[in-house]
Amino acid sequence: MRQGHLPYGYRIINGAAVIDEVQAAQVRGIYEAYLSGKGYMDAAKSVGLEMFHSSVKRMLQTRYYLGDDFYPAIIDQETFDAAEAERLRRMKALGRKGGQKPKAEKPIPTKFHMTAVRQKYRDPYKQAAYVYSLIESEE
Repeated sequence: MRQGHLPYGYRIINGAAVIDEVQAAQVRGIYEAYLSGKGYMDAAKSVGLEMFHSSVKRMLQTRYYLGDDFYPAIIDQETFDAAEAERLRRMKALGRKGGQKPKAEKPIPTKFHMTAVRQKYRDPYKQAAYVYSLIESEE
């Protein structure tokens, strides 16, 4: 059985994912509203859901809705692909590059020094916290 967050539109019954028909209808409605031209939040509002922009976007990109060995399908591949193509079209029309900026890699410090231990605690956890606080990176 999968661990973690259960996508909206499903329930677990006897260890198996099953479609929650009320929620699944809302998921399908969001795809339909988005493809008809509504924005993320307006698409969610049109089916009675108050969601953040990023939550709706993530929902439209959730591949579980296509179905797999664990999740039954809520939408078809054609609808999923159309929503992704529309997202990319809108992104390009707005002049956005998409994706997250690559994070600058920070070098992992490998040289350290530690000042002398001057305090002693009876509690080993306090002693450890104190000793660790004395460690400083040389880089």
